[in-house]
Amino acid sequence: MKKTYRGLLPLLFAALIPLGAAAADAPGKHPAYLHALSDLRAAHTLIEQRPGGSAQVHADEQRAIMYIDETINEIKRASIDDGKNLDDHPPVDTKLDRNGQLHQASELLHKARTDIAQQEDSGANTRGLRNRALMHLDKAIQATDLAIKDATGGR
Repeated sequence: MKKTYRGLLPLLFAALIPLGAAAADAPGKHPAYLHALSDLRAAHTLIEQRPGGSAQVHADEQRAIMYIDETINEIKRASIDDGKNLDDHPPVDTKLDRNGQLHQASELLHKARTDIAQQEDSGANTRGLRNRALMHLDKAIQATDLAIKDATGGR
């Protein structure tokens, strides 16, 4: 008597689908970097879309954006092959007032710094990229805090 397993194939396939979906949602090699990228992109958008302000505040904001971009580039290099979408851009709360956007951007930059500074299991090259990212991020935080100070008259 010949056994056939054709009837079991659909059941086996159905049982394996959830395993594939779980693997796709699993964090990649650098989950802290992915969280930092989301925060960095949101901070970038908050600063970039902030209306008005004095020439000095605008210059501070442009410097912050430049350093955020440099930080993002370093993080992308450090998180190669993690299998996640590095171009995911979260929505930004546009209901904030002008000063509120800078404050929220500063909070996001500090959160990103915490994520990036986490110890990663990686080689010297990735540590160097992380250290450069932190250097750029610290400058972005300083520029954002200076923009806040200039926008609020030092308050």
